[in-house]
Amino acid sequence: MEYMSQEGYDKLVAELRQLESVQLPQVREAIAEARDKGDLSENFEYHAAKREQARLLSRISFKQKVLANARVIDTSRLGGDTVQLLSKVEITNLANNSKMSYVIASQHEANLREGKISVKSPIAQALLNKKVGDTVEVRVPAGVMRLRIESITK
Repeated sequence: MEYMSQEGYDKLVAELRQLESVQLPQVREAIAEARDKGDLSENFEYHAAKREQARLLSRISFKQKVLANARVIDTSRLGGDTVQLLSKVEITNLANNSKMSYVIASQHEANLREGKISVKSPIAQALLNKKVGDTVEVRVPAGVMRLRIESITK
């Protein structure tokens, strides 16, 4: 089961529609055009279009499976006293006193540019079920980070 926000669910649905209704027909058209050019055994355009079709069909299948197993979380029912999925957490790196703010998101919604980290990431795993003021140690590729939770909001 994949838990996610309504925004993340809607985004996946839109991506799936784009793949199925725009990109896949374009690739099928490219295959038909390449097929009309004659000998398929040495037709690079045909083989490239077939590879692109296989890639698109794989992405469509993956997104369909994710959506079939998706469960949208009602954020109004989440508590704000511990770190959970879809919590916004402000933390301080105790090594250099830098402050960071992240939303704990599903792995399909994670986007560091938007400040969303995957619930399966080491930092999120260490923060889950902790409270404001708690200090956690996280093993990351660069070593061990000590983080203090400053605030939790939903």
